[in-house]
Amino acid sequence: MKGLDSEIGNGSNKELTYESMKKQEREGGFKANYFIFAMMFLDNIGFVANMASLVLYFMLVIHFDISGSATTTTNYLGTAFLLTLVGGFISDAYMNRLHTTLLFGVTELLGYMLLIIQSHYTKLQPLPCGESTCIHGTKALLFYASISLVALGGGGIRGAIPALGADQFNYKKPEERKHIASFFNWLLLSITVGAVVGVTFVVYVSTTVGWDIGFIISLSCAAAGLVIVALGKPYYRVRVAGESPLLRVLQVLVASVKNWRVQVPQSPDELHESTKKRERIPHTDQFRLLDKAAILPNGVDAAIASKWKVCTVTQVEEVKILTRMMPILLSTILMNTCLAQLQTLSVQQGILMDTRIGSFNVPAATIPVIPLLFMSVLIPTYEFTFVPLLRKFTGHPNGITHLQRVGVGLVLSAISMTIAGFVEVKRKHEFIHHNHKISLFWLSFHYAIFGIADMFTLVGLMEFFYREAPAGMRSLSTSFSWLSLSIGYYLSSAFVELINSITGKYTHSKLGWLEGLDMNKNHIELFYWFLAILSVLNFANYLFWANWYTYKNDVTVDEEMLIKAGQVGTDESNSQSVSTVSRN
Repeated sequence: MKGLDSEIGNGSNKELTYESMKKQEREGGFKANYFIFAMMFLDNIGFVANMASLVLYFMLVIHFDISGSATTTTNYLGTAFLLTLVGGFISDAYMNRLHTTLLFGVTELLGYMLLIIQSHYTKLQPLPCGESTCIHGTKALLFYASISLVALGGGGIRGAIPALGADQFNYKKPEERKHIASFFNWLLLSITVGAVVGVTFVVYVSTTVGWDIGFIISLSCAAAGLVIVALGKPYYRVRVAGESPLLRVLQVLVASVKNWRVQVPQSPDELHESTKKRERIPHTDQFRLLDKAAILPNGVDAAIASKWKVCTVTQVEEVKILTRMMPILLSTILMNTCLAQLQTLSVQQGILMDTRIGSFNVPAATIPVIPLLFMSVLIPTYEFTFVPLLRKFTGHPNGITHLQRVGVGLVLSAISMTIAGFVEVKRKHEFIHHNHKISLFWLSFHYAIFGIADMFTLVGLMEFFYREAPAGMRSLSTSFSWLSLSIGYYLSSAFVELINSITGKYTHSKLGWLEGLDMNKNHIELFYWFLAILSVLNFANYLFWANWYTYKNDVTVDEEMLIKAGQVGTDESNSQSVSTVSRN
């Protein structure tokens, strides 16, 4: 178990230093984060608008069929969030987080430019062909190059920016450390407000005025966001890139294999450790097999030994921390598979519903604004009302633990999918038997519930991965939140193909639940309920791993008492004077 002091180091002095050290006390904090919040607000105007509307662009302009457009959308989004690992890796190992953000921001702009060109010139678009996909040759090259660049740029930004923002608070100081949870809440709020603008204004422009105009707005907002985040450079605490975290993990694995036949000593004191006490992470008894990497071979001088032959206990413990996180990460993937349906199938459902509000027609892709509006209200309410109230009862600085937040989100996602199935049953019944289109806002029930679920889970995961990770791996670790999204989207694509191939063998039409161009003949409601059942089983699995996981000791006894009294942060010296306690 770790104390507060063990968090400050993980291997190399370089990766723990900041630029402009003499100014460190004057920099950082929420003042620096205002630039980051503005950047994420502007970038997400286009990014989230595309998450909501690209399924229609793929279907109406690129001429994929229903399942093809849904699969292409989830593959695009899965790739975008998978590439957050690239941004996190580069910002930990090769470039600082600000420069990484700017590099990938320019990449995103290039992708938008290609999208604008193809959406503007009809000769660069495929003709309808009645098949699953109609795009081939150079048109396909232009299409896939454009969405790949947008995915790479958007993913890279999201791999670096959360850690850049959280770095503005000194983890060693209790009065700053307690603001990290608030930072992630406000980061989500900035993303959410940008998304509200995107799925209303930008989606409306794209679907009614022109897709090229919508992409131009997305490009302009993203460019403005890059300028703003660059202007904040004098105010940032910028961590200098250090040793590659993936390389450190690989060294531990290789050294463990090389020492496979060596017996692990009973006492951890016999294992090789760094001579610099400030950089040490205490030994734990979990995953003892990895301790083989810290066994110093006979006759080898520790000072000159290669890290591919022997690693320090601290380096081994870093790998153990990442290993302990993996079951939590894997347990959240299915929720993001459910999220993918709200951005594909539910949008396609909206096309067949009554989209009128008086004389105004609401674009179906705008329906995600409902959960976003809920989140825009609930995030400040949660931050200012529920967290202080819960602190008094639980003594936890965030009201509830990160993993409890994630658990609440998983339960709500299962409820959302259940309701989604019933809404689809009602939509089909009214249309088929009464030739009546129900209102688009019937979708708002499961959208709203899932929006609340996302508020709990995404923030809980980002803070969990940031605070639990070794200091030199925080960008990469924070990217795990987005990796869960990525795998969820890919899993959605796999589920669609699998469900179609299996159910197609047993239906009278020989078409799967989600095949064909007529949604009134599909069985989307069964697919929703299938996901709901899996979500319940997944929640049971999550409970096991959440109970198994042990938090780092990062809340002191005195601080806990001050939290309960509503006085946290008033006496830093008292908070640092006592031993740490577990907040499981």
